[in-house]
Amino acid sequence: MKWLNCYRMKVVFVVFVAAIGICSGSAKADFTFGEPVNLGSPVNTSYNEIVGCFSADGLTMYLSSANRPGTIRNWDIWVSTRDTIDDEWATPVNLGATFNAYSMEMIGSISADGLQLYFHAWEDRPGGYGERDIWVASRATTDDSWGEPVNLGPTINSAFRDTNPSISTDGLELYFASDRPGGYGDWDIWVSTRATANDPWTDPTNLGPEVNSSASEKLSYLSDDGRLLLINEDKAHPKRPGGYGGSDIWMTRRASVSDPWAAPINLGPIVNSSSNDGQAVLSHDGSTLYFSSARPGGLGGTIGDIYQAPIIPIVDLNGDGSIDTDDLLIMIENWKTDNSTCDIGPMPWGDGIVDFEDLKVFIKYWEQENMPEEPEE
Repeated sequence: MKWLNCYRMKVVFVVFVAAIGICSGSAKADFTFGEPVNLGSPVNTSYNEIVGCFSADGLTMYLSSANRPGTIRNWDIWVSTRDTIDDEWATPVNLGATFNAYSMEMIGSISADGLQLYFHAWEDRPGGYGERDIWVASRATTDDSWGEPVNLGPTINSAFRDTNPSISTDGLELYFASDRPGGYGDWDIWVSTRATANDPWTDPTNLGPEVNSSASEKLSYLSDDGRLLLINEDKAHPKRPGGYGGSDIWMTRRASVSDPWAAPINLGPIVNSSSNDGQAVLSHDGSTLYFSSARPGGLGGTIGDIYQAPIIPIVDLNGDGSIDTDDLLIMIENWKTDNSTCDIGPMPWGDGIVDFEDLKVFIKYWEQENMPEEPEE
């Protein structure tokens, strides 16, 4: 394969030189979704399943399910594992009475090191402050069992409903949904921060009217790079205009973790159906969207099943139907800029600068169409 590496370097060098002084057409880089696929049995059942979060290596999935065989109460937290990312998920195992001894426990997110698990529970779990509270369980190592969950306390939890926590990769931002006073709609997205993992959480801040509306922004999930936030509607609450079904999944993005969030955008009709779609999360590398849907063809009930859909960067930058040198010239022309239309790596939504991360993604797709056949020995 030595010849192939030389070929790649030669092509890139030639294009860099040729790109000087060349003006290209308008770029159209973005990302889209592949067709959603039901995870099937044994993850999904004839009951209801909601995806929660994944370990950093992608080999452990936490989910919430209502009344499936083995349930302790109503909605319980379960865990499924697989040996490699190419293997099928094993039959989910109930996390046990430490988590699931009360009426409803719903999984939220797991810390990057796999040592803290965040979830929310209803008011009958002792030690709470409101109708629903956010809790965290800890463990010393990923080989240990989870300890007794601890309430995050009155700074995070209010006398109202505080739910669906999502912790940032660095552990310094906690996003969640709440219907507490001071919001813009039925449910809003809030965030609390802390200086270090050992510091207390600050008073939560509403994400404001750019993100929150008079409708219901209830559920949220933060990407690993902290630049994309998934927002889910609730089927029983007012919806944002521009949706496709009973409840839809939306996203808001920001240029960097210090920039404000942009207005939410609907994920579109590939993901959102005429049924209820929600509780969306991302794989840690940003390549896969997982969500729950009650669309036809599933195994479950009114909330439905867990689906997955690939997230595909659009590398045809000039929109001519071909991934070729013309597209590469457009990328090079925008080298070291923040042109979002050429920013396709390492996550499909980019990282705020056009550089080798974007070139690596481009070459991956270009290889599939343009690399010559390997010569015979």
